Amino acid sequence: MANRLSSAEVTALFEKLSNWGRWGKEDQRGALNFITDAKRAAAAKLVKTGETVSLALPLATVAAADNPTPVTHLMVQAGFDSHEMPLPYAGDYFAIAPHGMANTHIDALCHVFYRDKMYNGFDAAEVGSHGAKRCAIDVARTGIISRGVLLDIPRLRKVDWMEPGDRIFPEELDAAERAQGVRVEEGDVLLIRTGRSARRKAKGGWDPMRVGLPGLDTTCLPWLHERRIAVLGSDSVSDVTPSGDPEHPLPIHVGTLVVMGIHLIDNADFDALSEACARTGRYEFMFSLCPLILERGTASPVNPIAIF
Repeated sequence: MANRLSSAEVTALFEKLSNWGRWGKEDQRGALNFITDAKRAAAAKLVKTGETVSLALPLATVAAADNPTPVTHLMVQAGFDSHEMPLPYAGDYFAIAPHGMANTHIDALCHVFYRDKMYNGFDAAEVGSHGAKRCAIDVARTGIISRGVLLDIPRLRKVDWMEPGDRIFPEELDAAERAQGVRVEEGDVLLIRTGRSARRKAKGGWDPMRVGLPGLDTTCLPWLHERRIAVLGSDSVSDVTPSGDPEHPLPIHVGTLVVMGIHLIDNADFDALSEACARTGRYEFMFSLCPLILERGTASPVNPIAIF
């Protein structure tokens, strides 16, 4: 496996891998620019049986060690007294803080800053009390439709799940491609399974910042840059935690969102996808994700779908 990088080496890597200006100084879409009309059309041709698989967890409405800000679900109108209304109905109200480590969501490029800058050099001050003026999640309002690829690391390792703090190195990404008969290409949505959701179902939740989470080592960033992926998704948060680098507590978040302009999907559930890929022998599929059009928003809860 590759050696761990020093803080200075990580900083140098950020400078080397930058996509700032690649699509113009005013660009706010980042690596979504890799998804062309032709790429979407090719992804649609991957659909053979029409089977669909959800990649999302249910919204987490109950507080837990990994969910300090549970989703608020209130009923505006219940059924027991609806007969008193001209049109009987039921209605509810949701309040969601999408960031964190419990709900499946996509991070906007304005979510993380490095040295007071977000993607493409826009100033962190562009995000104020009324939301983000730059790089908000509504840049993806037309949806993210592309080829999806799953790299299933627990299946590669022949284990049920990775343990908190376990690191994935570039060599293992290469090995997963070979074992699963797929190669990550330009414009792909890359999904990396650690088995976190399977472990949580078996053992219950845990404090990710204290106990840790499995994820990518910083040495994977050049690999992601070379493959020109459009989006990175994880059943964890992509970063291994703790990172072991006080200067860079979430280097994958910074290296993707800020440096390369790659949107991140956090806290997905790839267990059913893992089973479908193994059963069909197919680790590529059409991927569909439609964020809510939250103008000035820093994220959106999502329900990504894989279509076989």
